[in-house]
Amino acid sequence: MIVGTIAKITGPVAVADGMTGARMYDIVRVGNEGLMGEVIRLENDTATIQVYEDTSGLKVGEVVESTEGALMVELGPGLLTSIYDGVQRPLPVIAAQSGDYIERGTVASALNREKLWEFTPVVSAGSEVSPGDVLGTVPEGKTILHKVMVPPLLKAGKIASVAPAGQYNVDHVVATMEDGTEIRMSQHWPVRQGRPYIRKMDPTTPFTTGMRILDTFFPIALGGNAIIPGGFGTGKTVTQQSLAKWADVDIIVYVGCGERGNEMTEVLTEFPHLEDPRNDAPLMDRTVLVANTSNMPVAAREASIYVGATLAEFYRDMGYNVALMSDSTSRWGEALREVSGRLEEMPGEEGYPAYLATRLAAFYERSGRVKPLGSDDDERIGSVTMVGAVSPAGGDMSEPMTQNSLRVTGAFWALDTGLAHRRHFPAISWTKSYTLFLGQVKGWYEKNVAPDWLEHRDRAMAILQKETELQEIVQLVGPDALPESEKLILEIARMLREDFLQQFAFDEVDAYCPPDKQYWILKTILTFNDHATGALNRGVALREILDLPVREQIAMLKTTPHEAALETMREMAGKIGEDIAGIEVY
Repeated sequence: MIVGTIAKITGPVAVADGMTGARMYDIVRVGNEGLMGEVIRLENDTATIQVYEDTSGLKVGEVVESTEGALMVELGPGLLTSIYDGVQRPLPVIAAQSGDYIERGTVASALNREKLWEFTPVVSAGSEVSPGDVLGTVPEGKTILHKVMVPPLLKAGKIASVAPAGQYNVDHVVATMEDGTEIRMSQHWPVRQGRPYIRKMDPTTPFTTGMRILDTFFPIALGGNAIIPGGFGTGKTVTQQSLAKWADVDIIVYVGCGERGNEMTEVLTEFPHLEDPRNDAPLMDRTVLVANTSNMPVAAREASIYVGATLAEFYRDMGYNVALMSDSTSRWGEALREVSGRLEEMPGEEGYPAYLATRLAAFYERSGRVKPLGSDDDERIGSVTMVGAVSPAGGDMSEPMTQNSLRVTGAFWALDTGLAHRRHFPAISWTKSYTLFLGQVKGWYEKNVAPDWLEHRDRAMAILQKETELQEIVQLVGPDALPESEKLILEIARMLREDFLQQFAFDEVDAYCPPDKQYWILKTILTFNDHATGALNRGVALREILDLPVREQIAMLKTTPHEAALETMREMAGKIGEDIAGIEVY
């Protein structure tokens, strides 16, 4: 056992002497209260420790004891529906023990050791298994079949015995290998190390969100990654919560990293009551929440996103598509900066540590669509899709967190303060945002939505870009100086903004828009544009075209129930041409 004594304390950082034999990232218990900490620097027999709890009251000379193991999470049945802090302590259990405040040194099991789970084996004695193979299944809630797998670091071998079908707790041995190795229903994994897989695959299936601006203009693929940067009040948290509710994935891992307490409280109180639109079960049945609010110890905030990533990878290895929402990575960067300052490291830009870009890249690289370990099922493919919110101070997109995140992620969903002030939500700017996944998801959209999907998307983007150019002229000379054709472009762009891009997250119908409905709304607007352009060319006044009732009908499409809207739009394409052709030229 490695035991040392505290020699120095600086905020969340403590220095301990007599730690010969300690290793980097070992977890230690600090002081008489046994505060949780992690070794982050070693020099001779001196260890520098990042303490995950408030260090108030610690004294020089108190004992430091190493657990001789890295920060690990416990993985097994019962993760779903759970609410954890930044180091995987279950908050409801702690609340029952100590009330509204977490007492220092509190220890609580991440999984319920008492609950019995219905285990069904899928292998038998004598079966040859390798790391990642499924040994049995456990229904976890009403919607997810939890797969009990051989831990990744075990050697391949034969099963000597398997527990019969029945009810067991997470500590029960469900299988024994011929070499005597026991496999339980739960396993542990170090959070800073990505779980291994056989190979990473090309992401070709879109991560459908039900948000028109994201799915049509700036899509990402399952296994991709994106950031949502934006200033205060632009809607980062609401956007991520909407993604959590509507995204076409099996599992949601939501990490509240350094967010304000009232925002996190809203998430914690609303999520358990949200209904899953896919199966009418509670959304919480397929959700794990990791909550580390801004008033919690800063060091645990730094660990929280790694805890979330490991939980996501665990379900990915079962063959599920997982969405990891991190809100906000800027608060995580601030935690890195504070601890780095306490360590007296050479600061980089704006005081962030020089290794900020490396840490961000390592985190986002844990996303991906992969073939998990295991020889038992060639069809088992899982993915982790990461969406990180970024909160640049004062909305300055040139600050280090935003810029370094931009370099390592595939999509940039930029929130615009001006749009938010005009009450245009989601306030995602179509001029600043971009995606690198268009080429990968194009084939899926052309096969499953429409062959000309990309053509319509590019035409709409071109109209919005043209509107931006025309607005500069309008500000100088006024709209009346424009020719009729350019006035039409402004009107079509307005229709795209208000009737397509704008979306009400709390409307029963408009909160989610399926890809085929998105395509048909866009097609209808562009059809109106084509017929209107032809009418202008034969001398029809623009005012008469814009007075047609069909324009109001187009505006109502997004709040029309999906099936009814699709039927209406298929009929509307011909009606638009007839109505505009019926306008007489005088």
